[in-house]
Amino acid sequence: MPDPGKHQSSFIRRGGWLLVALPLWVLLYVVLHRVAEWVAFGVFKLTPKSHLGEATAFFFYDAPKVLLLLTLIVFIVTFLQSFVSSTRVRNALARRRAGLGNALASLFGIITPFCSCSAVPLFIGFLRAGVPLGVTFSFLVAAPMINEVALGMLFAMFGWKIALLYAGTGVTIAFAAGLVLGHMNMERHLESWVQDALNAPSLGESEEEQITLPMRIDQAIQGVKDIVGKVWPYILVGILVGACIHGYVPKEFMARLLGKETWYSVPLAVLVGVPLYSNAAGVMPIVEALLGKGAALGSTLAFMMAVIGLSLPETIILRKVMRPRLIAAFVGVVALGILLVGYLFNAIL
Repeated sequence: MPDPGKHQSSFIRRGGWLLVALPLWVLLYVVLHRVAEWVAFGVFKLTPKSHLGEATAFFFYDAPKVLLLLTLIVFIVTFLQSFVSSTRVRNALARRRAGLGNALASLFGIITPFCSCSAVPLFIGFLRAGVPLGVTFSFLVAAPMINEVALGMLFAMFGWKIALLYAGTGVTIAFAAGLVLGHMNMERHLESWVQDALNAPSLGESEEEQITLPMRIDQAIQGVKDIVGKVWPYILVGILVGACIHGYVPKEFMARLLGKETWYSVPLAVLVGVPLYSNAAGVMPIVEALLGKGAALGSTLAFMMAVIGLSLPETIILRKVMRPRLIAAFVGVVALGILLVGYLFNAIL
């Protein structure tokens, strides 16, 4: 006779707990706005419409909102990524010529879980697999800039039009940057130890393990622990900055500084974004506050792209595998693409 306790344990282990977790997530998300106002104006007794009151309400609303969105998106994305083989991605790119390879690399960058922190092993692994340098650059630009977490959060917070706009421009920048850098024939500007590693015999690929549904769910849970556990301090810092912008920065000032009419708004957004170290989740509250204060969409997208795809920490990591001239070419080409996107959308939107 079957053991009911064992059956229940198996059901929970296979993901039955999601039937309870998802409605609870929805309930928490729905009541966030009221809870934030109660904390700011009820618990702390702040005055509605005041600078401090609005900043505080923004923080207590956005902090749990972003963390809830990030948890759900990372769980879904990590679960789906368990079906994607990094070995097959490398092999697919290695068999493609420039142009088509750059396009595929840019699209693969959206669905793969790499970021700037994995740039060094990723860079060497792709080159050793025979992926051309320019195609590898397309992937390196696309992976952090238009990763699936960024798109999921853009869609949840701003709608599908802005998410699609960001994805399209990001893919275009990644494609063009890789194509240009590939035609510059700058392989000689890789560090010597990287060139030695490329000439070393490749290790054989082991057979891919058959992954069961419970294993995929476990991977998704671990992905949430790893990513959310790593980035939550940056998220809170980003929300704090966004709250200060929302509560204290006059709308006229922000519209004048990053508006369509000022020619320097796009390069200023890029210059401010490059030194910052953040990720899609951390920068999203700042983007939300900038748009709410009247900043132009093109300038705001340029800021976001610079923070995520052209950050100073990423260039420091890449210095381990590239010589300064190649890094300068990489940064220059990507920055030019971001500037063109910013000016274009400021002009047409």
